[in-house]
Amino acid sequence: MAVEKMEFKTEVKELLNLMIHSLYSHKEIFLRELISNASDAIDKARHESLTNREIAEACGEWKIKITPDKTANTLTISDNGIGLTREEAVAELGTIAHSGTREFMQALKDASQKDKPGLIGQFGVGFYSSYMVADRVTVVSRKATEKTNKAIKWESTADGTYTIDDATRDKPGTDVVLHLRDDDKKYLEEWEIRDVIKKYSDYIEHPVVMDITREKEDPADKEKKIKVTEEETLNARKAIWLKDPSEIKPEEYNDFYKHVSHDYSDPAKVIHYRAEGTSEFMALLYIPQHAPYGILYRDFKIGPMLYVKRVQIMDHCAELMPEYLRFVRGVVDSSDLPLNVSREILQNNRQIGVIKKNITKKILDALVDMRKNDAPAYEKLHKEFGRVLKEGIHFDPSKKEEIADLLLFTSTKTEAGKYTTLSDYVRDMPIAQDAIYYITGRPDENVLQSPYLEAFRTKGYEVLCLTDDIDDLIMLDLGEYKGKKVRNVIKGDVSLDKATESEKEAQKGKFEKLLAKFKEQLKDEVKDVRLSGRLTDSASCLVADEGGLDPQMEKLLKSMGQDVPSQKRILEINPAHPVFEVMNGMLASGKDEQVQEYIDLTYNQSLLLEGSKIKDPSAFARSVAKLMTGNLKGKKPA
Repeated sequence: MAVEKMEFKTEVKELLNLMIHSLYSHKEIFLRELISNASDAIDKARHESLTNREIAEACGEWKIKITPDKTANTLTISDNGIGLTREEAVAELGTIAHSGTREFMQALKDASQKDKPGLIGQFGVGFYSSYMVADRVTVVSRKATEKTNKAIKWESTADGTYTIDDATRDKPGTDVVLHLRDDDKKYLEEWEIRDVIKKYSDYIEHPVVMDITREKEDPADKEKKIKVTEEETLNARKAIWLKDPSEIKPEEYNDFYKHVSHDYSDPAKVIHYRAEGTSEFMALLYIPQHAPYGILYRDFKIGPMLYVKRVQIMDHCAELMPEYLRFVRGVVDSSDLPLNVSREILQNNRQIGVIKKNITKKILDALVDMRKNDAPAYEKLHKEFGRVLKEGIHFDPSKKEEIADLLLFTSTKTEAGKYTTLSDYVRDMPIAQDAIYYITGRPDENVLQSPYLEAFRTKGYEVLCLTDDIDDLIMLDLGEYKGKKVRNVIKGDVSLDKATESEKEAQKGKFEKLLAKFKEQLKDEVKDVRLSGRLTDSASCLVADEGGLDPQMEKLLKSMGQDVPSQKRILEINPAHPVFEVMNGMLASGKDEQVQEYIDLTYNQSLLLEGSKIKDPSAFARSVAKLMTGNLKGKKPA
């Protein structure tokens, strides 16, 4: 097939520009990424070889080779892995197929220099980091299943185009040849290559080798020195998870975490243990300090690397990790699973269920330990992963109270920057309080100023302030905690003062006609109109039924394209507010037109308080101006 010249997709052009100009202070990560890619390619070939013996015979002993050439000014990273076809080269090297590409590139622009290296690996675009040190990159690759020496050659100078042509390669695998810039020649030096591999790739399972030339004593003449070139392994290779935890230094754990996660910072927590009994496996799991980019995307990859008897089976085994713990990274190595395990087998394998249950417990126990013994670190962690952790209340009902114990909340009684827990909330509840109350809102709102909290403040009841978009659904799933019902303060009928029931009945009689007038005029807008037990200062508010969606959740679902039926809410009026005394008097005097205007004002005011739009802003503004004019002239509203 003739040579083809093709254009990169738009996102790749922009990404290449960012790579070249944004990461100048962390150039060495290009080698980490290319070695990781080579390791992945070998893992895929090794996995394929379990059912296709010819692949193992063609590829030979698995290894990654680094070849510096000071004469040609090139650095080559070679592997004998799965290789690429022409179509795969176009798809994988010329396109970025990721739903969050735009967000990633914006994050790369905005991130500080120290955070940028982690973004590259997390997003799976490590190959393009080659252009931080090279002005031209050549890839020669032969597919492991190709029985001849037929290969492909991909090449680009990052000018917006690339070429792809036929080539030959003696064995399956891939060579990535970097034509280094003059100011990056240090990456041809042995000491520099060793340093980068030690820093980032020491725990790659496959040997990373390089031909090293040393002066040695001539066996034939001990007085004479000769130069000998030998292939030397540069990485430690030993699977860290198979070691005894007492033998491993913290920096070793941290280095391996950076290898498996492509995160540049150290982990927040390490979980390393051996499980024995009905299921035998080793697990080395990490809880990161920071949320990986894309964690809220549907295509975010979940689960630890799965090994069976030290053979890597897959990069992300989603069947081993519940979705609400998807931020956890690491390795699970099982002795019980078959080497030819597939996704279909995993879904129905009893051992997988046992391992998942075991590591889920270990992770939750580790989070409990952090919350109890290292509160500042746990608070930082909760800011990163609290929203994701909450999902477990919905997806794992058997552990919902256990997960609820891990959540931190601000409330009407917490100081700025401080948090409470559901356990602390229940412990401090007044004897007369029979439910756990919460209010939802957007992060940019000051929910503490909400009129819905007025009666709760008067009674001294604490209210939790929740600002994540999924909070209301999560609290509905929780239902109750330690025998106490969990209730949204903007839903249902709230009656906090049992001693005034007789007074309320008298108030209902007093405002019966006015309530009827409200109901008649607003019959198309609200489900009901009633006297409020939650307001002390404000005139009115809109509330949902006990089991209904609150306005924030309704807006969220609609913004996601969900077909959410509009739910009429209930208008509550405060019988102690003087405006309703005035309205009652106006109704008795036959001033129906003015009462109607006041009813519209009351309803629109309630819409504004809950953050909703009013239907006719102009009419509302005219009514407010009319009231203001009357007051300025010294007249009573009529």
